[in-house]
Amino acid sequence: MFDVNIRFAPIIECVRSIHGAGYIPLHRPVFEGNERQYLVDCIDSNFVSSVGAKVTEFEQQVAAFTGAQHAVATVNGTAALHVALQLAGVGRDDAVITQALTFIATGNAIHYCGAHPIFVDVDRDTLGLSPDALQRFLDRHAERSHGQVRHKASGRRLAACVPMHTFGLPCRIEEIVALCDDYGIPVVEDAAESLGSFVGDRHTGGFGRLGVLSFNGNKIITTGGGGMILTDNADLAARAKHLTTTAKIPHPWEFVHDEVGYNYRLPNLNAALGCAQMERLPEMLAIKADIAARYAARFAELGVPFIQAPPGATANYWLNAILFGSLAERDAFLDYSNGQGVMTRPIWRLMHRLDMFRDCPHDKLENSLWLEERVVNIPSSVPDGVLGKGEWPKHQGTDY
Repeated sequence: MFDVNIRFAPIIECVRSIHGAGYIPLHRPVFEGNERQYLVDCIDSNFVSSVGAKVTEFEQQVAAFTGAQHAVATVNGTAALHVALQLAGVGRDDAVITQALTFIATGNAIHYCGAHPIFVDVDRDTLGLSPDALQRFLDRHAERSHGQVRHKASGRRLAACVPMHTFGLPCRIEEIVALCDDYGIPVVEDAAESLGSFVGDRHTGGFGRLGVLSFNGNKIITTGGGGMILTDNADLAARAKHLTTTAKIPHPWEFVHDEVGYNYRLPNLNAALGCAQMERLPEMLAIKADIAARYAARFAELGVPFIQAPPGATANYWLNAILFGSLAERDAFLDYSNGQGVMTRPIWRLMHRLDMFRDCPHDKLENSLWLEERVVNIPSSVPDGVLGKGEWPKHQGTDY
């Protein structure tokens, strides 16, 4: 057994050396730029809903930053993933390969399409879908038939693969896409948490046929609620815009809709927040990278494993994560840290252990189960009052 004060107090001291005294949330939004002014501009223009210049401006800013040819704004990241799956061709009674270690939105969006998730294991270092596990799954459980790939046991078409860049840590996406391309399975990247993360010089969300981002209140930048579909395919982008705007045929006064669409439009007010947030994103990323470096250095001294970006990748370090040796130690730390006013949380409960997905096929999920018992997220916000001030001291490795 271990003494919680001896074991955990230095971790809390490290967190407070970065984030200060008082209650420390896990990740809070920072509004220290033009957010207020852009919101007032929207109100003054009378365009506060989905018709407004800020929506287009926000889409253009995100496309330019990520390198995507097209970006289509939606009301949230789950809506973006739902439509992206439909655009990839996922339909009722299809099967979609994804990971069990993910936020519930991934499984929900698959279910919205009437499809069924199949859960494949992740890598321990990236926390994202493992191409090795994916290869094993396809070798054993997939069969090619009449130009399609099907799941042998269920007979369902393997319609898409959804890897996730967990906590902003890029997964081995190039290997995943190459493998899926060989089988003719489209990849839809769940990049909801990874705005500002790169593999080489390519942004996450830009490797598959489509990618999606989220701008929820706790993300690296926020629009209050919001999402984005990324693609280099002009036809898919046009169809994304059509489906997310109730499939209405443009006309000055007629209301004609040519299929069942969705009211997934991002309001102009939310986009205004996003435009202001995008202006500060490079600075936020630099500060968050420095916070991660501080954590990594101190935790190495303490012997606490800190999860870092894999070689050749750049993470946005949206949520920093550490590993404990056992479920008991993890739970003891969660109790201790939250009791000290430092918000921490475990990773999500694995999807196959939730009631609605208990009957979904999966491999042994050995790494996923191992991580579920050990991963804890620690406070990762950009501290108050540092954006645009030039006052954030860079990590020198000795400031503890």
